[in-house]
Amino acid sequence: MRHMALVGGMVLAACLGAHAAEPVRIDVILPLSGNSAFAGQTLQRVLNLVADKATREGGIEGRPVQFIYHDDQTSPQTAVLLATEAISKHPPVIMGSALVAMCNAMAPLMRNGPLLYCLSPGFHPAPGSYAVTVGASTADTMRTLMRFFRSKGWTRLAMISSTDATGQDADRAMAEALAENPDMQLVAQTHFGLSDVSVTAQVERSKEVRPDVFVAWSTGTALATILKAIAQSDLDIPVVTTAGNFIYAQMERFAGLFPRQLYIGSALFPAHPGLAVDPRVEAVQQDAYGALAGQHMLPDNMTGTSWDAAMIIIDALRHLGTTATPAQMRAYISGLKDWPGIDGIYDFHDKPERGLGVSDTVVVRWDGEAGRFVWASMPGGAPLP
Repeated sequence: MRHMALVGGMVLAACLGAHAAEPVRIDVILPLSGNSAFAGQTLQRVLNLVADKATREGGIEGRPVQFIYHDDQTSPQTAVLLATEAISKHPPVIMGSALVAMCNAMAPLMRNGPLLYCLSPGFHPAPGSYAVTVGASTADTMRTLMRFFRSKGWTRLAMISSTDATGQDADRAMAEALAENPDMQLVAQTHFGLSDVSVTAQVERSKEVRPDVFVAWSTGTALATILKAIAQSDLDIPVVTTAGNFIYAQMERFAGLFPRQLYIGSALFPAHPGLAVDPRVEAVQQDAYGALAGQHMLPDNMTGTSWDAAMIIIDALRHLGTTATPAQMRAYISGLKDWPGIDGIYDFHDKPERGLGVSDTVVVRWDGEAGRFVWASMPGGAPLP
């Protein structure tokens, strides 16, 4: 009898050990194929690094962390189907997608949970909803850019934006920023469709009014279309684009198209030798830089839009446990204050639904010789010391 009890205890311990080794799985919806596959695949690599790091540091309740990926194929319709399937399993949180259109499509499905953590700064969660998003808003990024423009004496702006959700978000942000900066003037505003093969006519119209800076707000291959038109029109002025283009793999694809001066409004994650930030932010940045270097990766926008989001979710599950409800996840994250990430110090009480604002945004410049983006301003757009 004693032998049987001993064997039974060993079997029970083995079963408990196997259960303890089961990973904590977190669903992630990403564009792993389609027009934005380069973004989704890079996000996947970054999230795998975060999962490995979290697992080495004890995981969640001693269990490994595993992100489960679902390919939305860069399609809002597919994203909705995937989200519906994931929701049926009653998870506390779903991450994704990487683009505004997909997050806009999925959010209505999660009015009562699970929590949606969108990976696009252009997404605007409804206050109090089961949705949060990454990075400073486009409006806050535009405010930072305006301060930077003023420091350079660039007061006459021209802008071209796509007619999709990304471009519409930028148009609204530009209007807000101009209303707050009456000394700045938008002398030309044009639009284009993502399927357009040329925007030379729009760029030529902008060139005629002699702007100081040209704002090209679109991503991926659409940006390449704009850059080709700028080169063809000999428009030799500073060009500013969205952080959605701060992707080193994409920069390699577009080599040869860049204007002499290319700027992006970014979060704080890029390396900044000799420039001081909060030492707590510096510490987690150095940690991330080391993990990326181990995989021969550089910190770019894909790191900035996924690293902190994943760490915040893991932090919440470590505090709440793996049986956390969507309501508990929402309450925990909405209550986070003074939380250091690679993008800045998060305060979801002061900056609901995203945790970051103007003070967590910097302007970066493409350094062609170094093949890197470097800081061109201090946080908030102030000139470098």
